[in-house]
Amino acid sequence: MRQTTKLFAYLCTIQPLNFTFMDSQYFSTLRELLTRNRSYRRFDSSKMVTECQLTEIVDLTRLCASGRNLQPLKYRIVSTEAECNAIFPALKWAGYYTTWDGPSENERPTAYIVQCLDTQLANGCLCDDGLHLEAITLGATALGLNACIIKSFNSEIVTSSLSIDARYKPIYVVALGYGNEEIKLVDTDGSTDADIRYYHNENGIHTVPKRTLSEIIIK
Repeated sequence: MRQTTKLFAYLCTIQPLNFTFMDSQYFSTLRELLTRNRSYRRFDSSKMVTECQLTEIVDLTRLCASGRNLQPLKYRIVSTEAECNAIFPALKWAGYYTTWDGPSENERPTAYIVQCLDTQLANGCLCDDGLHLEAITLGATALGLNACIIKSFNSEIVTSSLSIDARYKPIYVVALGYGNEEIKLVDTDGSTDADIRYYHNENGIHTVPKRTLSEIIIK
């Protein structure tokens, strides 16, 4: 009995440390996923994304918070070559690269997820769209995929090409595939007027400036 009591006391002592370690591991994993979760605009078009993978990713959105719990967002999965080719002309890529028309034929995404607002449920989605998009891209990253969130697109072409019912209003398109470019994060100089435009550095690497932690915390 005495040995059991001592063992119980010992377990009570180390249990908080285990929880702290696990919490730290979760945080580290999240930070790693967020760091890897970049906007890829060039993909390996020979590598396909399966409909099963896309379905698993969309399933993550059901677990997200929703304003007033309306859950008004619905999704159209695009995984066939014909449908991918049909909506590609509707998409606008990389606004800061004014002379670039988007990925070449062998660099195109091999799948898309179209985020739509169900207008029979709501006229707007509050902050749900952003929450869902982060879940989608983090999920894709966790599966070894890469993604690009696209806001600038021709909604009429997307709707007609995919035969989307009029009740669903496309608001974002997420391009997915296996990334075929290198992306690097760099800190800005910390000034309010710092240049935050992404660019290709001298080695052709897509470089993304990020404001420093000291700049985004208000004191």
